[in-house]
Amino acid sequence: MDEVWKRAEIESPCVKLCVIHREARLCVGCFRSIDEIASWGRLTPAERRDIIAALPARASTLTKRRGGRMARLNGSSSEG
Repeated sequence: MDEVWKRAEIESPCVKLCVIHREARLCVGCFRSIDEIASWGRLTPAERRDIIAALPARASTLTKRRGGRMARLNGSSSEG
C-alpha cells in the first residue's frame, strides 16, 4: 500500500503563489505557462524535467523592473 506514496515522480515546482502575469502568461510563483500548469499531471517525468530545467531562465523575464521611484527621479531631472 505504501508504494503509491513512494513513487519516484518529479515534484511540482509550484510554490503556492499562483498568479498569472498578464503579458508573459507565466505564473509569477513557479514560472510555468498556463498550458504547462494545466497539463502537469499528464506529462511524463522527462517532460517535467525539461520544463523545470527551463524555469530559471524564465524568471528573468518577470523580474525586470519598470523603474519605479528611480525612473521617476531620473525622468524629472532630465526635464529640468
